[in-house]
Amino acid sequence: MRLKGKLLKWHEEKAFGFITPNGGGDDVFIHKSALSNRQRPPQLNDVITFTISQDKQGRFCASDATFTGEKLKITQAKKVNKFSIYLSVSFLTLITVAFMLAYLPRNLVLLYFGASLVAFISYAYDKSKAKRGAWRTPESTLHLLALAGGWPGAAIAQQTLRHKTKKRAFRLVYWLTVMINCSLLIWLLSPKGSNLLTHFS
Repeated sequence: MRLKGKLLKWHEEKAFGFITPNGGGDDVFIHKSALSNRQRPPQLNDVITFTISQDKQGRFCASDATFTGEKLKITQAKKVNKFSIYLSVSFLTLITVAFMLAYLPRNLVLLYFGASLVAFISYAYDKSKAKRGAWRTPESTLHLLALAGGWPGAAIAQQTLRHKTKKRAFRLVYWLTVMINCSLLIWLLSPKGSNLLTHFS
């Protein structure tokens, strides 16, 4: 059920405040992230329409909040790019088979799996910080992890966590790191790179 109330307290630095419902009752906590329109700074005495939900600690708070005169934007479920996931899983499966057939050294395969795990955790941590408004992980760090062999884990994280999927410039650089990494792997498997490949044994 949608409720309506007036914003009578607001802490700008902490980005939260309290709404007094029109029908009476206790004031309702609201965080800026609950507002559909986050571009407009909340002002005292703003009339806000909202629903009641519970946070992770079980406390009641406002959610799906809109300023008076604005319509609630209903977010649609984001589509997962299954190609990226299939490509990543297929690649990791392929290098595992190549190791079992003695085409790739164990340490190189472990490098890919380890870097992928670190990349996935880094994406998850960065998304968590984004939600909290905390200091973000530099994009260059995420790209370096992908370049070092963690691109399969990065691809899986992007799609399953729905993180870093909209920024076109980031996606272009990411796929560039994938191509560079795969090209380097192909070169290592060639006669010219075989000597360097032995260092991973």
